[in-house]
Amino acid sequence: MKHFLADERDRARAAKRGSGQSILSIEAGAGTNTTAELQIPDPAGLPADAFFDREWARTLVARALDLLANEFATGSKTEQFETLKPWLLGQVDSLSQAEAARRLDLTEGAVKVAIHRLRKRFRELVKVEIVQTVSEPSQVQEELRYLVEVLVS
Repeated sequence: MKHFLADERDRARAAKRGSGQSILSIEAGAGTNTTAELQIPDPAGLPADAFFDREWARTLVARALDLLANEFATGSKTEQFETLKPWLLGQVDSLSQAEAARRLDLTEGAVKVAIHRLRKRFRELVKVEIVQTVSEPSQVQEELRYLVEVLVS
């Protein structure tokens, strides 16, 4: 009898499957709660953080471009910046360096040097923007590599 009572007490206190948890339906529109709790990510789609990372990268590059454009505008070189900007973004299909040199009334060698300096200053400004997003300066190179990876993918 002693064992029987002990077993009954154990059964009464045992946690049942789902013990006390509310049951949610996965049917579309079932119940009142159809928000984030029931959203199932698309396995073929991008991870949720990939969208954030891509937007972060685009924003960072845009901020660096704006700073660079302001520097050129301050120096009254807006036309030079607008002409050479495609070489920063990899959009040079429509313009050759010789054509850019003619537009800016420079030699082709001077345009190459200007593009090199523009890229160098752009890299510096991107690094300045990255420094503002990391907690330790040692993380800048890693973040810069990740920025390039995100923009390429």
